Amino acid sequence: MDSEIFDKAHAILSQRRAKAIAENDRRIAEINEKIPEIKEINDALYNTGKELIRIISEAKGADVSEKIEQVKRNNLGAQEVAEQLLSANGYPSDYLDMNYSCPKCGDTGYINGIFCDCFNRLTAKLTTEALNQKAQLSLSSFNTFSLDFYKGGDYAAMERILSFTKNYAAQFSRNSESILIFGNTGLGKTHISLAIANEVLKKGYSVIYDSTMNILRDIEKEHFSHEKSTEMLDLVCDVDLLILDDLGTEFESKFYNSAIYNIINSRLVKNLPTIINTNLDFSAISARYGGKIASRIITIYNCLEFKGDDIRLQKKQKSMQ
Repeated sequence: MDSEIFDKAHAILSQRRAKAIAENDRRIAEINEKIPEIKEINDALYNTGKELIRIISEAKGADVSEKIEQVKRNNLGAQEVAEQLLSANGYPSDYLDMNYSCPKCGDTGYINGIFCDCFNRLTAKLTTEALNQKAQLSLSSFNTFSLDFYKGGDYAAMERILSFTKNYAAQFSRNSESILIFGNTGLGKTHISLAIANEVLKKGYSVIYDSTMNILRDIEKEHFSHEKSTEMLDLVCDVDLLILDDLGTEFESKFYNSAIYNIINSRLVKNLPTIINTNLDFSAISARYGGKIASRIITIYNCLEFKGDDIRLQKKQKSMQ
């Protein structure tokens, strides 16, 4: 794991923990002032530890289990009285409970010396953000996607695709379907997929969007490193939404084809959505990647064929007029 990501995740968790403690201290001070009886109860509960130590130290080997159970019963009774007093004064009964972002680890990031799930999710989120900042792609929006460059039947087809992708982004979840976006260059495939990414990111989901070549290079670099890490591959296989741009422009190799199959198949098994952009049609996908990859993409993905004339060329011709 990148040390910068590791340190940043720890800093975020420390801030969360400090915020939870500060809020709990504020609530305790508020209740101590407004309901003094609860302060007396909490002070008694605070001294329970000392009472237990006293009982054990004075026992000198005698059985003190009943005395310890009595202390526990007294504590439970005191807690119930405190909760009743809170409710009677218009507060939730759990108003004085500590509210950590992650109750399992108390915002420490660890449980019995092992990374908590919250820490793993946070580092994954930070890593995807770092990846997206390095990507040679800028986020687009549906508002800047114009249908004016499409004519006749192409206009109608692209209007349906625009409507479909807008709805897809609006209703996105980790169980959304996968999409194959294919067609000739310059038809807006990358624009639409990144418009989806823009909306999905706003919803708080994790997204990785980059060229297939860049992602495969990172996986290859880790695989053949001294540590033989799978961190990048694991991240790509687990992210909420993966967008593979320009599938088919990467170098042809057995390793890359194997990695692509692994990514596509793993995400299908986990029922996680993937968006693939490519200039290849169905037959070219089959010829390039073989039946196992092609059948999964063509039969399981929702396939959207972009049609029309190269928008970049249209813009250039218009600027020259």
